[in-house]
Amino acid sequence: MSISRHQAVGAYRRWEPVDFDAPDKPTEPEPPPPPAMEPVPVPTTPEPEPEPFADVHLPTAEDIERMHDEARAAGHAEGYAAGFEAGREAGHAEGAERVEEAVRCLTDLAANLDQALNRLDQEVADELMALSIEIARQMVQHTLAVRPEVVLETVRNALLQIPQGHAQIRLHPDDCELVRQHMGEQLGHAGHRIVEDADLSRGGCRIDSAGAQVDATLETRWRRVLDSLGRDHAQWQPPPEPADGGEK
Repeated sequence: MSISRHQAVGAYRRWEPVDFDAPDKPTEPEPPPPPAMEPVPVPTTPEPEPEPFADVHLPTAEDIERMHDEARAAGHAEGYAAGFEAGREAGHAEGAERVEEAVRCLTDLAANLDQALNRLDQEVADELMALSIEIARQMVQHTLAVRPEVVLETVRNALLQIPQGHAQIRLHPDDCELVRQHMGEQLGHAGHRIVEDADLSRGGCRIDSAGAQVDATLETRWRRVLDSLGRDHAQWQPPPEPADGGEK
């Protein structure tokens, strides 16, 4: 607010010091106060109105590109995590299924292997038994060929089962001569008679008496041995006859 010079003069008086030596003057009434000054309006400058969106900062091209990159990175990370989790679950399920399938295959293979081993064991056992029987048969044949006198022991054991004398002792023709040489006198005293029987194999005999009959043929004794081994299907096979009338 500004004040004019005239207004300033009328409003203020000059101050003068008081003279204490001067005679007292009658007190003069104080002049009336000057009229109140009316305030002079001061022109004011209107404040500028705030611009709309003054605080809004638009993103730049770099900001937009950066936001795109961040959005792509976030989406890639989220998609990777989701895909990894889904792949892990799918892989776990597939792996578990393959393991179960492998376990089933191994179980079946083990069962089949056990069955195959059992069959193999049985086949090997059967082959070993058949081989043992064949070896025993050949040993018997070889023994009869090398030591024909073993028929004497067979005859003696068979006669022990006869309660009385006067029996017919049937033998292979080749064994008859051997038994007559070694047991003829003994058999004659007991009333036994030697009978040739070409149907019998060497090494065996059959004794017939009034009260009993003893089958001590090689075939019967062989069958009894095989029956005890559970091999009733194996039969005694006599040795092949020599060709062209050679030695027996």
